[in-house]
Amino acid sequence: MVRKRGDVVPIERIEARAYEIPTDAPEADGTAEWDSTTLVVVELTAGGTRGLGYTYADASAASLIHGTLAEELKGHDVMDVPARMVSLLMRVRNKGRPGLVAMALSAVDAALWDTKARLLDVPLVRLLGAARDWVPVYGSGGFTSYSLERLGEQLSGWVEQGIPRVKMKVGSHPDEDAKRVAEARRAIGPEARLFVDANGAYTAKQALAMADRFAEAGVVWFEEPVSSDNLEGLHLLRQRLPSGMNVAAGEYGWDAIYFRRMLGAQAVDVLQADATRCLGVTGFLQVDALCEGFQVPLSGHCAPSLHLHVACAARNLVHLEYFHDHVRIEQMLFDGARSPVKGALTPDLSRPGMGLDLKRRDAERYAL
Repeated sequence: MVRKRGDVVPIERIEARAYEIPTDAPEADGTAEWDSTTLVVVELTAGGTRGLGYTYADASAASLIHGTLAEELKGHDVMDVPARMVSLLMRVRNKGRPGLVAMALSAVDAALWDTKARLLDVPLVRLLGAARDWVPVYGSGGFTSYSLERLGEQLSGWVEQGIPRVKMKVGSHPDEDAKRVAEARRAIGPEARLFVDANGAYTAKQALAMADRFAEAGVVWFEEPVSSDNLEGLHLLRQRLPSGMNVAAGEYGWDAIYFRRMLGAQAVDVLQADATRCLGVTGFLQVDALCEGFQVPLSGHCAPSLHLHVACAARNLVHLEYFHDHVRIEQMLFDGARSPVKGALTPDLSRPGMGLDLKRRDAERYAL
């Protein structure tokens, strides 16, 4: 049933469950190694309609959602998403908002927006208001645990699919990074744009030296050359990197204050934000507004299926990360997950909300 403007729709139930999905091969970046990814799914029911949101976080986020956050939400109007988030933020004041709590809140915020859009029987992007019809993506993976052969196959595979920009990881073994980047360039050809991501593995002096080597391979994007907490280091690198190479960071931002500090420090050429961490759809649009004020482009980090609709609504967005792990999981476990055509994702406007439904039977084997 399509709801009318002004209808009060009480939240009836909030459920959360964690799923651990093995990677298809061992993976590593400049500062971490892993062989599985944990997905936490929130399902929220109001007015007999069920919406969903999710985050990639520790399984303990599900307990926080199922307990504290659900208690705060039950019986309140799902249509007033800002009011719901204000009350949730007050409820978690003494639990430590950054990190795990922010991820749990992000999943709930996405579920609130998805449920509201489903109740109104509109795609989420129509509810938010579209700034564009489609979102450019970049293929992302190229883990430091990959052989040179697998690295080249993955990156060139995206280019062959029509994705004109690809990203690889660096930083685990700095002495090998220039060789790996050169091999990546050979594999993708001269036209595709090449990004590198150090995940904060380098010191500022290391990053400066590596940037000169990467420039020889035509690298145009240097993500987290130093830790995102090192705003002075990011600012220094932004001033000194070779012409045409952008500094990007921000994926670990939890709220608008974090991003305001990064932008105020002039630490990045492109700001990254992740709706599974930065307080969901609500938070992502707040970051977009900050980017507007500082005249800095915005790039969406990972979770492409969750970002698609809000990315179409973000005025300053330049592209969205099509991350190997998350693409696998979303295609496996969500009906409605989209695939890129000519290097871009386009929302399915025939489906309400984010257009996603959990494949329960397929997901059950990974449930924790």
